[in-house]
Amino acid sequence: MSSEAQQIAARVQLAKNDNKEADALIADYMPFIKSETAKFLKRSPEQTDDELSIAMFAFYEAIRNYSRLKGSFLKLASLQIRNRLIDHYRREKRNTGNISLDASDDDHTELIDTISDDHNDYEEIELREATHHEIQELSSQMEDFGLSMSDIAESSPKQNRSIASCSAAIRYARNNPELLDEFLASKRVPLAKLAKGASVDRKALERHRNYLAGILLICTNGYEILRGHIMQVLSDNKSGGMNT
Repeated sequence: MSSEAQQIAARVQLAKNDNKEADALIADYMPFIKSETAKFLKRSPEQTDDELSIAMFAFYEAIRNYSRLKGSFLKLASLQIRNRLIDHYRREKRNTGNISLDASDDDHTELIDTISDDHNDYEEIELREATHHEIQELSSQMEDFGLSMSDIAESSPKQNRSIASCSAAIRYARNNPELLDEFLASKRVPLAKLAKGASVDRKALERHRNYLAGILLICTNGYEILRGHIMQVLSDNKSGGMNT
């Protein structure tokens, strides 16, 4: 971690429990927050833009959620801002049916500047870009654990019983954050604790150690899109769709 990154991390740690420090940090990093908002809007944000307020709150959320074990704070903040803005865009789309991306000078929205409710190319592009960004971040972090995407793919469970065992272990880890902290600190999957806590066979988990490592990484950082997909899969497994 660079000297600048270390300084930011130290300030974030102070800001986590001090609102004045948090306000000061947000003020100092307003250019960064505006830049991240501009990437989403494809223009410079105005003070009256809801998106800028959402980005500021997302930055504050990143402060509250940050841990030195998660690496660069600004990378986490960037991802948090993007994900919150995408969430906001989706809510607006559901509520209004049509959303203007850029109003004209007379405040009338041109037809070409609206996105219909039944098909949204702009949202698809944004979501695809955000997902790609998350995958890049995950790949970078996995290198610190000696893992690659192919390692995880090769280790992923194929049989229903193995899928159910891994799913139970991941749910247990999610409900016991101290295990996730231990995993990040040691860079080793706590197989014994997961097996005991989830009441599954440890050997079943050992065969999928790399897969579990990748999923636990997704559960510990700001990978909201990937985590949402994983949690949906786990929810489907829990509902009884798997033969155990």
